[in-house]
Amino acid sequence: MKRIAIVILNWNGADMMRRFLPSVVANSPEADVIVIDNGSTDASLQYLRDEMPQVRIIALDKNYGFAEGYHLGLKKLEEESLSLEEGMGERYYLLLNSDVEVREGWLQPMFAYMEAHPEVAACQPKLLCQWAPEMFEYAGASGGYIDALGYPYCRGRIFGTVEKDEGQYDDVVPVLWATGAALLIRSRDYWEVGGLDGRFFAHQEEIDLCWRLRSRGRGVVCVPQSVAYHLGGGTLPQGNPKKDYLNFRNNLLLLYKNLPAGRLWKVLFLRFWLDALASVRFVLRGQFRSFLTVWRARFDFWCLLPQFRKDRKENLRLSKLSPVPEQSSFSLLWRYYVKGQNTFEKLMIDNE
Repeated sequence: MKRIAIVILNWNGADMMRRFLPSVVANSPEADVIVIDNGSTDASLQYLRDEMPQVRIIALDKNYGFAEGYHLGLKKLEEESLSLEEGMGERYYLLLNSDVEVREGWLQPMFAYMEAHPEVAACQPKLLCQWAPEMFEYAGASGGYIDALGYPYCRGRIFGTVEKDEGQYDDVVPVLWATGAALLIRSRDYWEVGGLDGRFFAHQEEIDLCWRLRSRGRGVVCVPQSVAYHLGGGTLPQGNPKKDYLNFRNNLLLLYKNLPAGRLWKVLFLRFWLDALASVRFVLRGQFRSFLTVWRARFDFWCLLPQFRKDRKENLRLSKLSPVPEQSSFSLLWRYYVKGQNTFEKLMIDNE
């Protein structure tokens, strides 16, 4: 029983695990490796039993999505008495995508930082592109932020512009969110804020989790001395209408759950017009399914909103930081599309 549990969610990803899981097992001696299987119908479980017997399996009965699959799996992990014996120190979960490759020594810098900084609840490594390792990876790069209107961005990735890693973001910094592709979090903090919200299904659920942590005064950082290599797009590629739907809907849910009271309705009003503009852009590109997706996402957001009122009240009641320091006061759209600030360094020029 080890203090770090690397937890990988799998759904019909036998080929992905054959490719990437051996590197995780070989290069993570500090951790137990656990696969939560989301009701796979391929050869995933057979592969694990035959070729990776050292990996623990938590098998769910169906595909619950990314957020709920992880949440249910972590509950089972606790129920199966994998918590540490008294006196051994607290336990960590490392949520790791199945399409992540790691190398020797990758985990130690994050673990050492967390041990030395009890005020920090969660962290991520520097995330590079697995097939172009000189580049940052879209899903998290070197730590995530949100602009005034709720658009996420990273050190190393602004919208679709991904930077080359030249060591420019190698300092440890506070961030608003750490990527769900490789998220190290204290188990105590995970459960105290309620964990991942299964209603998101997939996309931006880690931003919601980290925002709750930050608003309650807990730290989230990027530790770039740890490095992981993410293939990306393993489930839903960029431009997929389902991915567009989840991103548009979940971003609105994220704002509703977490934005301070004085800003929420102004932001939602502006987002209506910006989402309308995005839908027109899809039409001009001939992406008619994505055009419809924007409006279906907005409609479903308003239908779901009553389910989240209690969560919003709870988040505001427990908030100690309002707003959180890592939510920018500027419009990312304005700086990126109008001022041409397409890298994180350029984006920060006006803040200096």
